Amino acid sequence: MGNIVARPETGKLFFDFRYRNKRYREQTALDDTPANRRKLEGILKKIEAEITLGSFEYARYFPGSSNARKFTEADAPKAVTRQHATPLFSDFADTWFAEMQAQWRRSHIDTVATTLRAYLKPEFGEKEVGSITKAEILSFRSHLAKVRNGKGKPLSAERINHIMTPLRMILNEAADRHEFTSPYQGIKSLKVPRTDVEPFTVEEVRLILQTVREDYRNYYTVRFFTGMRTGEIDGLQWQFVDFDRRQILVRQALVKDELVYTKNDGSFRSIDMSGPVYEALQEQKKATGQFEYVFCSRTGSPLAHRNVTQRVWYPLLRHLGLRQRRPYQTRHTAATLWLAAGEAPEWIARQMGHTTTEMLFRVYSRYVPNLTRRDGSAMERLLLQTLNTSQPAKEEHSHA
Repeated sequence: MGNIVARPETGKLFFDFRYRNKRYREQTALDDTPANRRKLEGILKKIEAEITLGSFEYARYFPGSSNARKFTEADAPKAVTRQHATPLFSDFADTWFAEMQAQWRRSHIDTVATTLRAYLKPEFGEKEVGSITKAEILSFRSHLAKVRNGKGKPLSAERINHIMTPLRMILNEAADRHEFTSPYQGIKSLKVPRTDVEPFTVEEVRLILQTVREDYRNYYTVRFFTGMRTGEIDGLQWQFVDFDRRQILVRQALVKDELVYTKNDGSFRSIDMSGPVYEALQEQKKATGQFEYVFCSRTGSPLAHRNVTQRVWYPLLRHLGLRQRRPYQTRHTAATLWLAAGEAPEWIARQMGHTTTEMLFRVYSRYVPNLTRRDGSAMERLLLQTLNTSQPAKEEHSHA
């Protein structure tokens, strides 16, 4: 009777069993946990059953073992007759993809489908999932670093990581179902350079809101002072604006023209309205209150963010002589203004949709002063001091 044993010096599990009247030990890369023990005990039972039946193939279970070579010649006839011990990558990937779709947004389904079709199946499609090696995975990743995108530039480390993620998930799932060690073990993601945030100053925000087209002033006021993501504000509906509690309820986002639930539990949140946000939404209600979406076209359809960015946002920055920055920097601006105002990190994290303050400090560390407050009152005072001094008179608001 064999056993699953943990090596004292490493804590890694190994097989300890007898075959052909000799004792053999085979090391694994798995840590000593109850789940891993159960997994290996299942494999061991299968090994012992095959030994009893005379069908055990050492190299099938331990292909990298020096012991396997001792039995290669004897087991060769059996190996010739055994076909597809594990499914082809292409077949297993299709099964995995079909099973996972229920958990994903449509936009993510499309992204993964493209990754499978353009990258993973051409490389691994005709290989058995159980035969793919770590060396092949690393070679594939090295090849991706030489691929050029549509603009003729090399794929970024972040893009390569996104391509590799489905491969990792597929191989890990296949290893779990077909009882082999995943070749992806020990492969770490490429290090992605930290994106430097480029928030606007309070003076720049004031200048932008003074100058922007009247029909977009409320839109950018809400963006700058709530930290909402583009998809969240473009998908905001009046049913989720609570004037009584002075809160915006973030429940969904507009992604590739599809309204979807927010991406995680942290994103599902309530944002407290500051004075300028409350006033902007009250004014916007007069313009688009008869429609479903808060910010919409004259016919009530959601804003097309790429169109808004190219026709309103970038021309405005050029007109003001400000460095071109993506609209997403309005979110970073909100975070840095809250920090500058002295709001409590926990409160800011909740407004931003972060489950902890870790990301807040990691991304905005150089903007963090000595924080003591616990609510939005400090931000309120900062906005009153900086915006009310020079806010232009607003005319009757038209449709956004």
